[in-house]
Amino acid sequence: LIITAAADIDLAIKDLVKSAFGHAGQKCSAASLAIVEASVYDDPSFRRRLADAVRSQRVGWAEDPATIIGPVISAPTGNLERALTTLEPGETWLVDPKPLDESGRLWSPGVRWDVSPESWFHLTECFGPVLGVMRADNLDHAIELQNAPEYGLTGGIHSLDPREIDTWLERVQVGNAYVNRHITGAVVRRQPFGGWKRSSIGGGAKPGGPGHLSTYGTWRAPQLDPAYARTSFARAWRERFGVESDPSALRSERNILRYRPLDGVLVRMDDSVSEDAREILQAATVMSGTPVMWSLTSQESDEAMAARLGSMSIERLRLLAPASDALLRAAHDAGIAVVTAPVTDEGETELPHWLKEQSVSITRHRHGRLLD
Repeated sequence: LIITAAADIDLAIKDLVKSAFGHAGQKCSAASLAIVEASVYDDPSFRRRLADAVRSQRVGWAEDPATIIGPVISAPTGNLERALTTLEPGETWLVDPKPLDESGRLWSPGVRWDVSPESWFHLTECFGPVLGVMRADNLDHAIELQNAPEYGLTGGIHSLDPREIDTWLERVQVGNAYVNRHITGAVVRRQPFGGWKRSSIGGGAKPGGPGHLSTYGTWRAPQLDPAYARTSFARAWRERFGVESDPSALRSERNILRYRPLDGVLVRMDDSVSEDAREILQAATVMSGTPVMWSLTSQESDEAMAARLGSMSIERLRLLAPASDALLRAAHDAGIAVVTAPVTDEGETELPHWLKEQSVSITRHRHGRLLD
């Protein structure tokens, strides 16, 4: 969660604590890092207010109505144990986490201060009641730090500057993006849920969104018609994929589903793929804005293809030919989703293979007063 100098700091701290320590920080969407702009990070009052907010969280068992932070599911081991007990060079405890009983499952929340870029805690997901705080020179630096981990499920920003928000929304690499609110608690339809990068396996649609049901089957075209495909792609882009939608239409919160181009798609095919199919694939890359690369089985072996997958800037491998286990394993190791669906000439079924979904949730009120 990024906090800039233009944020409502008290609200940012409130949402940060909720995002970091709700469900004892065990949710996959929990905020494990606060990335704070320098002028705020260096302000002693920010440190004091954050520490006070964290220490005020009552830890206990579920039968106690006063409990805010419950137990972890089992006594911490591995990464979580390390995160709760061992600092990295240069770090200090703003709030020192402590075990509260003999079960090992009740821990007071901890805050690691001055987490360094590229450090173990910066790049590791621990899933527990521990938060790291990083210092960013400016918004550009903060976005760079936020995008650095190989995972990209949820992320947020607190800022009252529309220009900062627009910049962040254009560059953040997460599947669920939150503005001026906590980053947990996605709701079906409002915030279809699913990540980018290694927070996603495969190229399917987000659960809770309009495209999810269609992923439970395989679509096949009786015959391929490139002219029809271009018309269908244009219509689907105009009505769905090229526009932002907010079906919930809440006055107090915008909940947008939008589609973004992929970094790239590699199409692996053999001589059985027709010219019509190739023409349709080319039309899809033009409409989506996603770069495409081609690999023919007659010109490149699976072994050669597997050897260079890790160095390619692609997010999906479109297989239109049989593939060896070695090639599939190489794609998995590189974090590349494998798509085996046949080519179709219908925009609603073909274009999703060339795009990724992003849910954006933006608070439209300040303390209950609508902003517009």
